[in-house]
Amino acid sequence: MSDELTDEIEAINSIYGADTLRLADDDGADGDEAGGGGSVHVLQLPGGASWLRLRFPAAYPGEPPAVLGTQRSSGGVRGAGARDLGLFREALGEVFESGTVCVFDAVEEFAQDAGLADEEERRGQSREGEAVAGEHHGQPGVEHGSSSATTTETDYPPPIWTVSEPVTENKSTFIAHVTRVTSPAQARAHIAHLLASDRRLRTATHNMTAWRVRGPNHHSSSSSSPNPPGGGGMHDCDDDGESAAGARLLHLMHLMGLWDALVVVSRWYGGVKLGPRRFAVINAVARDGFVRAGMVAEREKEKERGKKAR
Repeated sequence: MSDELTDEIEAINSIYGADTLRLADDDGADGDEAGGGGSVHVLQLPGGASWLRLRFPAAYPGEPPAVLGTQRSSGGVRGAGARDLGLFREALGEVFESGTVCVFDAVEEFAQDAGLADEEERRGQSREGEAVAGEHHGQPGVEHGSSSATTTETDYPPPIWTVSEPVTENKSTFIAHVTRVTSPAQARAHIAHLLASDRRLRTATHNMTAWRVRGPNHHSSSSSSPNPPGGGGMHDCDDDGESAAGARLLHLMHLMGLWDALVVVSRWYGGVKLGPRRFAVINAVARDGFVRAGMVAEREKEKERGKKAR
């Protein structure tokens, strides 16, 4: 296995979870499948999608991996495995460039394509539902107005930031700022305040942000589910030019079960490309910031309260 593939596996697993990309249990059992000195791995696609079998040639990333087939279909849904397989093969063909690792980019491309397909399906179902509702009520698609009240940045006191340990890798430096928020307006105001008040951060190549706020109807004694009961939460992210970085930060917060939190990760590019490894570092400094802010310990206490309540 090449060093490039080893680093890519580490980066993918640090972002999507352990064993997202792992060596197949039967690697080497079938010489035809893994032949040519290559290796067979199993990839779990994001969003509860299928597991695929990939064969990496010994020359990877000089040569593309081969998608051998589906190991397991998503949720046992009929036709889902074939759909996921086709989408990932298309994504892999679009992103592969000889000499550059490509699985992470292919996974990101797949996630976008699958999301678009799912959204189109939901829209179709929604249109059907609205048509049926219109037949019964005579007013299809009526939207109810909401409050237009807004809050300005100056309505909030300056936030208290917790700063992570800075990490420098291949001349690029990363650092995270973490604080608590209770509304989308407050999150946006705190981001604007941080960038306006810290000249050093304004010189960063990227300032990636992510925040999650509980819905107004949540109950603090709830279960340990990552989604708040009594209504969904609100969230947003910004890559600031570092493609998919904001979404990865949001995904990390989801995995950690964090709410009412905001993170800003700044990167000063040092001239050396890190590839997918950069996402592992971005997530690492963000996680360090959450731990230093005491948010992880609070989350564990909330889980215990939820267990006792049950």
